[in-house]
Amino acid sequence: MDRRLTVPPSVLVAGRVVGAGLLATTAVIHLYLWDTGYRAIPWIGPLFLVQAATGLLLCVAVLAVSQGWLSEVALLGVLLQIGTLVGLLMSVEVGLFGFHESPVAALFGPSVGAEVVGTLVLAALAAVRPREQRPRQPAATREVRAGR
Repeated sequence: MDRRLTVPPSVLVAGRVVGAGLLATTAVIHLYLWDTGYRAIPWIGPLFLVQAATGLLLCVAVLAVSQGWLSEVALLGVLLQIGTLVGLLMSVEVGLFGFHESPVAALFGPSVGAEVVGTLVLAALAAVRPREQRPRQPAATREVRAGR
């Protein structure tokens, strides 16, 4: 039995669009940073490319998969967003593969914001399913039931 919360289809569409947009945001940030110099940092450069490619792939998948696979794809997005956020915070606090990031870096705030909100939106998307819609009755049938 499916115990996920049911929501109107329009809510699912909005969740798909917002979740995909946040995945794309973090992917584009990583691709931009890779292009502007992070490519030269051992381990970090290649990981930024992997994050960007995976984020863009999941962005498309969140928009394109059938409802039957949406929860699984959204959970993959959650894992990517959490992993990216943990990596960023580790690089600030203790360093990551010998690299230390600064919390005053230009894209630190937008990165953290997109990753946190992306995690929440994608987790919510994984936890819901569309409300089943009742078939519409022809207008004449509705009028008869209304006593006309």
